[in-house]
Amino acid sequence: MTFEPLSRESVSDQVFGRLRDAVVAGRYAAGDPLPSERELATTFGVNRHAIREALRRLQQLGLVRVSQGGATRVQDWRATAGLDLAMTLAAAGDVLPVATLNRDVLEMRACIGADAARLCAERAEPPARQAIAEAVEAYAAAVPDLARMATADLALWRRIVEGSGNIAYLLAFNSLTAGALAVGHMPPHRRTAELLDVAAHRRLSELITAGDAAGAEGVARALLTAAVPAETRTPRP
Repeated sequence: MTFEPLSRESVSDQVFGRLRDAVVAGRYAAGDPLPSERELATTFGVNRHAIREALRRLQQLGLVRVSQGGATRVQDWRATAGLDLAMTLAAAGDVLPVATLNRDVLEMRACIGADAARLCAERAEPPARQAIAEAVEAYAAAVPDLARMATADLALWRRIVEGSGNIAYLLAFNSLTAGALAVGHMPPHRRTAELLDVAAHRRLSELITAGDAAGAEGVARALLTAAVPAETRTPRP
């Protein structure tokens, strides 16, 4: 396998990107060794420090396993990588061989959001419930400006996830609202039905305030699945 020499600008980033894409696209199979640091440095026309930095980042993503004194071997990213891989791939033009990546992220968002709303209704303290009610009104005041509504809606969901008391959900929310794959950075027209449903947002806030966990979960799920393309949704039995 050959790679073209790189320019001198951000050489470590370029090496990382080329190798990442090669691994994810399947040009190296799981278990295959990558070329040695010396070979990669020669191929890319960079020093070995840039190669080591790129390999370190690949290992952090779960794409390779670097052995001291041994070969760097490719791992099965479907078994070893995390959500960070999806984010970096989307930022780089999305070479991930999963045509449904954007749909899958929206489905994940709906699942987390619905359960966060349920937990928020069960756990949130009065100040957190009040903050959610205020966030709903700030969102409603942005009508009909979809861009402003999207920003306010994101702030509302942060309040809900924080109110759930689930740190893992909060960290996932941070991942889902940062970078190229982020729901918050998605063009607002992709979420028009969701964003314009002011009544459902107010209803969600009311249910959380009332402590109705099941009701809050149902309204949240209906709101968040509105952005999932209808033809790709899995019908319920």
